[in-house]
Amino acid sequence: MVRKAARSQASLRAANKALVLQTVQRWGGLTQVELAAATGLSPASVSTIVRDLFAAGVVETATTTRNGRRAQLVTVSRRLGLAVGIQFGQRHVHVQLSDFALHPIAEHVLPLPHDHQVDTGLDRATLLMADLLERVGASFEDVAGVGVAVPAPVEAGTSTLSIEGVMPGWAGVDIAQTLSKRIGRPVYVDNDANLGALAESVLGAGRDLRDVVYLRASYGTAVGVALAGAIHRGYAGIAGEIGHVLVDPQGRMCRCGNRGCLDTVVGGAALVESVRPVLGPLTLRDVVQRANEGDPACTRVVADAGAQIGGVLAVVSLVVNPQVVLVGGELAETGEVFLGPLRERIGRRVPANNVAPLQVLPAELGPRAEVMGAMLLALQATDVSVPAVLDLPVEVS
Repeated sequence: MVRKAARSQASLRAANKALVLQTVQRWGGLTQVELAAATGLSPASVSTIVRDLFAAGVVETATTTRNGRRAQLVTVSRRLGLAVGIQFGQRHVHVQLSDFALHPIAEHVLPLPHDHQVDTGLDRATLLMADLLERVGASFEDVAGVGVAVPAPVEAGTSTLSIEGVMPGWAGVDIAQTLSKRIGRPVYVDNDANLGALAESVLGAGRDLRDVVYLRASYGTAVGVALAGAIHRGYAGIAGEIGHVLVDPQGRMCRCGNRGCLDTVVGGAALVESVRPVLGPLTLRDVVQRANEGDPACTRVVADAGAQIGGVLAVVSLVVNPQVVLVGGELAETGEVFLGPLRERIGRRVPANNVAPLQVLPAELGPRAEVMGAMLLALQATDVSVPAVLDLPVEVS
């Protein structure tokens, strides 16, 4: 009986250590007080576990501040590996390396041709990763996992795009499998708006909230929906694809094959085309910059886009009933030029809620939201195995 009790106690100690390590890994970094709350273990037990994990080189600690008080921040040791986030835009690829606390170590952005093929995008991302790893004295063997954000809905089971035509050069390709073969590391893929929502709900403006809608207004328009901290992707990964909501039955053809989708009215190509007669050929970045400088044509098209998207977001808000709508993407960089009309249209169409009025706020992480969400995806999906540590003695409550 004594031997059986000892085995049970040892199993409980190992399980508690694994729980603490997995919790730190999931959230990137937590104070010991936050760890106790997240795991349900006593503060004394957490303190002992952290001390043992630190002695084994599995976690690192640093002094931080929470609510005006000094606290001990616990993060997974960098020596256990690196996370890589990759964001593919319509015309660029952004690669970032971080430690397990999601502290950026190195990053770079490269342009891509419009409508680039999947091999072109993955080749450039691979070269960027190799270059950044060499720069910090690491290799692909040090990478625990790679997260990839793409501007299209993704079917989670196969990592292929759910809607044909949105990224023509990527159709029918298992993105995770293809990239994993190139680099020999696990790869996880999701829609960029979903990953923006993940990052904002864990690290950004939605971190203390339960239900969050994240709008990414860029070359395309989509939302990510985080409910109780989990991303809602839908059966085939197309939840939140508001860019393909019908807003003009007689409108232009969309890449998805339908006519009059929201993206044909407020997407990057539509905004650029609408100012071409008076300003000549511009990029979406040019339109955003000129709107910030007060150009009347660019200000008007951005404001109109905000109102149009706000009308669709009002329906989303009535269905989901989030606490907050967080607004990101290039159009959000114009501030109230875009946010004001969007917020006003939502306010007019969503009935006033005296219990918890819906907030519409700028996202906190800016242009890094999607790439940080990609790294979070990789960390949450990757199991860090430290078997030598889990049998160390530890006090259990």
